Amino acid sequence: MATTKFKGNPIETNGDLPSVGEKAPDFTLVADDLSEKSLSDFAGKKKIVTINPSIDTGVCQKTARRFNEKIADKDGAVVLYVSADLPFALKRFCGAEGLDDVITLSTFRSTFAKDYGVEMQDGPLKGLTARAVLVLDENDQVLYSTFTEDIVEEPDYAAVLAAL
Repeated sequence: MATTKFKGNPIETNGDLPSVGEKAPDFTLVADDLSEKSLSDFAGKKKIVTINPSIDTGVCQKTARRFNEKIADKDGAVVLYVSADLPFALKRFCGAEGLDDVITLSTFRSTFAKDYGVEMQDGPLKGLTARAVLVLDENDQVLYSTFTEDIVEEPDYAAVLAAL
């Protein structure tokens, strides 16, 4: 189990994130058009996998906006925004914000949260995904792996981009 925080209070997750050097586990998530997307659908590209509790929170919205800005000029790389939100909510937010460079994926109908060790086991957000970021190379090897210190904080964008 990993420990992160929510507003300063310790929160346990169901496991640990994949570690640097490991191959990321495959997944099947639901895209905003209700199609299923697997990690293999992004083969040959570097990937920033930003894992978030809900697009309906300010920090999650900022994270989506910032990664959309940061990835726009990075050829051969994609941002996969993963949360427990339904695909409809993700599509609505990104459409209203004009976020075209973030691929939203829902954990709806998947075991992603459990497989990636990000399912919160306690606290008021129990059952949602903790805020974490992974950077994967073109072959899905983990280059960077971290939980934010507190779920209410944005990720360290500079560290993520440096790993990319």
